Amino acid sequence: MAIIGAFMVPHPPLIVPEVGRGGEREIEATAEAYTRAAKEIAAMKPETVIVSSPHATMYSDYFHISPGKGAEGSFAQFRAPQIRFAEAYDEELVKKIGRIAASENFPAGTLGERSPELDHGTMVPLYFLRKFYTDFKLVRIGLSGLPLEDHYRLGEIIKQAVGETGRRAVYVASGDLSHKLQPSGPYGFAPEGPEYDARLMDVCSRAAFGELFDFSESFCERAAECGHRSFVIMAGAFDGVNIEAEQFSHEDVTGVGYGICAFRPAGEDIDRRFLEARQKAEEARLRAERSSCDAWVQLAWKSVESYVLRRKITEPPAGLPQELTGTRAGAFVSIHKQGRLRGCIGTISPTQASLAEEIIANAVSAASRDPRFDPIRPEELKLLEINVDVLGEPEEISSPAELDVKHYGVIVTNGSRRGLLLPDLDGVDTVEQQIDIARQKAGIGKSESLELQRFEVVRHT
Repeated sequence: MAIIGAFMVPHPPLIVPEVGRGGEREIEATAEAYTRAAKEIAAMKPETVIVSSPHATMYSDYFHISPGKGAEGSFAQFRAPQIRFAEAYDEELVKKIGRIAASENFPAGTLGERSPELDHGTMVPLYFLRKFYTDFKLVRIGLSGLPLEDHYRLGEIIKQAVGETGRRAVYVASGDLSHKLQPSGPYGFAPEGPEYDARLMDVCSRAAFGELFDFSESFCERAAECGHRSFVIMAGAFDGVNIEAEQFSHEDVTGVGYGICAFRPAGEDIDRRFLEARQKAEEARLRAERSSCDAWVQLAWKSVESYVLRRKITEPPAGLPQELTGTRAGAFVSIHKQGRLRGCIGTISPTQASLAEEIIANAVSAASRDPRFDPIRPEELKLLEINVDVLGEPEEISSPAELDVKHYGVIVTNGSRRGLLLPDLDGVDTVEQQIDIARQKAGIGKSESLELQRFEVVRHT
């Protein structure tokens, strides 16, 4: 079998009458749509309901799948302890997902459970479904801080596991939309909030799942969305499948967006292999960019490839510009994969005989010795982007007023502790943020004194 249907649903505890105590009437259209979705799931008679929830156990670099025979939960934290759940897990399907993930060295499985209790992102959908249908087992999956592409890939693995176990399964993607839709809402207003809701509901109403990748992390963060990664996992579970989509409802009453859509499979469609198409396009773009990059970045690339593929540290090749072979400078090599940092190591002052050797050494370290990341694997090379920042001489400054986050990097010092942050970094918009991050890197407390330096960089991309 395969996944026989899927639903995008929100999870406001307010919608449960015992929690809302009358407040649920504010979102009556959402409750009516939820009831409709629950009835449709009941009519499908699934053996297993798979729920991805933003409030289940979540890690930055791992997808947690709830282990064991089952779990219990209640709305006690929302003043309704009488609303309780005791759910049996589909252990066979959980194990199958874990085995497929392990065989691909994909970061998903049952390790690292923090709390076995069911979360409200899972219980709100169950509240409606249990009114009409009870003969199913549950699979509960948390999100991660990994790229959207990895969330889609998890969906593909789930689809494969469902097929290999022969389950009749329904996927429930639990997640609210923007939390910043109204100034009077609990999270305030941001212009990205309404834009996110409009775009997301349009994409899902058309089942245009490939467009889910086009929501940048910074945009989603500013919109304070909740469920985007959950929706992307669901999309992956329908990879290569034609979908009939229907929007049931969308409400913006409380300052938080609640959307419900149904997705019904309608046969195979090879043109809907969105991750495969995206990766091919991305690889082509990166090949074109790499062929046109300058000698600084080319040298970093050769160094990374030589070490990752052959564990060999390359020598500076002949024909390099004199600026690389005849000068010395500190340099940082930054490696990104699918828009996210994958490694960054650098030196404030030169440690090698030439800038070329500085770049080679730091490229190898960024690929293999950044303590925040695992070493880069050969199969990742085609998806990487590399930047080289060459540092100018640091100069003492007397005040943060002499900094500019777009133009200058900063070095903070207290005794032997020293931290550096490069200029013009995504998400670092103020001098205060810049100094605070550099403090944290150095292990310098906010109440401790600082010496400040600034420096310029020449960035090679």
